[in-house]
Amino acid sequence: MNGARSTAVNGGANGANKNGAQNGTTNGTHPKGDIITTMNGAPVKNVAGSQRIGNQLRATLLLQDINLLELIQHLTHERIPERLVHARGTGAHGYFEVTDDISDVTSADFLQRVGEKTPLFVRFSTVAGERGSAETVRDTRGFAFKMRTKDGILDWMFLSTPVFPIRDGAKFPSFTHATKRNPRSGLPDHTMFWDYFNNNQEAIHFLMFLFSDRATPIDFQHADCFSINSYRFTKSDGSFVYVKIHVKTNQGVQNFTAAEAQTVAGQDPDHQTRSLFDDLEAGKTPSWDVYAQIIDPRKAADYPINIFDATKTLPFKDFPLRKFGRIVLDRNPDDSFAEVEQSAFSPTNIVPGWALSPDPILQTRSLAYADTQRHRLGVNFIQLPINKPEHSFNPLMRDGAATFKGLGATPNYFPSSFSQYGVATQYAQPDEEHWLGTVVDFESQLVDADFAQARIFWEETLASEPGQQDNFVNNVAGHLSSAVAQVRTVTYAMFTRVNTDLGMRIKTATEAAVAGTTAAPAKAGISNKLANMKLADLHAKKQAPHDSPHNFDLFAHKAWHLS
Repeated sequence: MNGARSTAVNGGANGANKNGAQNGTTNGTHPKGDIITTMNGAPVKNVAGSQRIGNQLRATLLLQDINLLELIQHLTHERIPERLVHARGTGAHGYFEVTDDISDVTSADFLQRVGEKTPLFVRFSTVAGERGSAETVRDTRGFAFKMRTKDGILDWMFLSTPVFPIRDGAKFPSFTHATKRNPRSGLPDHTMFWDYFNNNQEAIHFLMFLFSDRATPIDFQHADCFSINSYRFTKSDGSFVYVKIHVKTNQGVQNFTAAEAQTVAGQDPDHQTRSLFDDLEAGKTPSWDVYAQIIDPRKAADYPINIFDATKTLPFKDFPLRKFGRIVLDRNPDDSFAEVEQSAFSPTNIVPGWALSPDPILQTRSLAYADTQRHRLGVNFIQLPINKPEHSFNPLMRDGAATFKGLGATPNYFPSSFSQYGVATQYAQPDEEHWLGTVVDFESQLVDADFAQARIFWEETLASEPGQQDNFVNNVAGHLSSAVAQVRTVTYAMFTRVNTDLGMRIKTATEAAVAGTTAAPAKAGISNKLANMKLADLHAKKQAPHDSPHNFDLFAHKAWHLS
């Protein structure tokens, strides 16, 4: 019922039919008989002409030419502010389907009935690159899901790495700046990049993923994603559990090597957008299974890993995955700007049964995401069709630029003797936890345990995958070799804290790259492979069968040595 209702109401409003026809093209068809008009609806006779004194190119144009004025004035205002992060993106429509009962831990209405489908929009993105940047570069990928439940919009903002580089919200600006361009030269600066991480080494686990081949997926369809932050499943009786979400691709995890990713970036910088678009146009329906890692609050209190530390993962042996749904994509957007660029996501878009947690990074994101949408799209961004919930009513939030639907004489204060409001039978709790303590100015400190999971990733996970340790060393060396010697030295020491042999191998490979020689154990024949590589070969790789569709053993390490 939820799925059918939401599809009927929200599908047309978000570009499926009505808007697509109005904007000129829906699913490859074109309007017939429409008359081109000025903004106010007056017909235009000569669209490409311009009023002038004289009948040749050497003439004076006239300011009374309304058609020309409107065309140029609109053109110069077509672009909106680019996202600070996640600027390069694409999107798709689909649905979330409940596959297994999970009603014992959440009262979220859209999760109460197995088989129920909820309409969904997803925006895929890289993180650091600008809007026109190549998509196959080494980077984390963003998966932002917008589910249209009958209780409101629920946004999930997940990433392709299971860990985050920071756990203190005040470090967001520094981390963001260090991974972008040098403010003086306007160029990528590897010294700046590594200097930041040398001074914020709690990010070491993140760096292990970033410089593995997991950070160069062949496309979005062949990548997993993770909530990273701990959220809460809540019930109407006030009880709750913490939860981390894992979204596992059914297409199989497939990654490029650094050489392959670089080749594709040069041949087709739009490769990942094109891959998704072409798959959906061809009738394919990529899907992901959705799992919950349920965390009892009583167990979390004494667990050796802080569940609110976004730089850490939780082992499956203590917190097993529990499947409860799947995500299926089945349709391309009809208008990329209206739907992909104007889509606005925020962790504060929650529904009853799903809630935030004390995770400091999640708390910081709750401020940043909603605020940036108001900057990019205006205070009424929620009224845009792609963002508009099935039902939204709050007479206290009024006016502002681009108010499409006003509330007229409805009192703009609360309570009012002239308005009667219903009682919510279930509502989104801001917090059911009890707090008592002293305000402190806290910054987390680096400890030996921060290197434990990175060590397991190197010694067990990558060691079990042929060639992946070599690839990791070469990936780091290729990037780090552009940093100055002072910074490189500190970075070698950082990786040595993970594993002594790892630190030595990175130092040997990096210094050889600086000297312009080939370091052992660099992969042999890489230049020949680059010379002979064709984009068609990489497309063939995408279609090849894979034995392990989920990489389930990725974080289910058997040993957790935390000291």
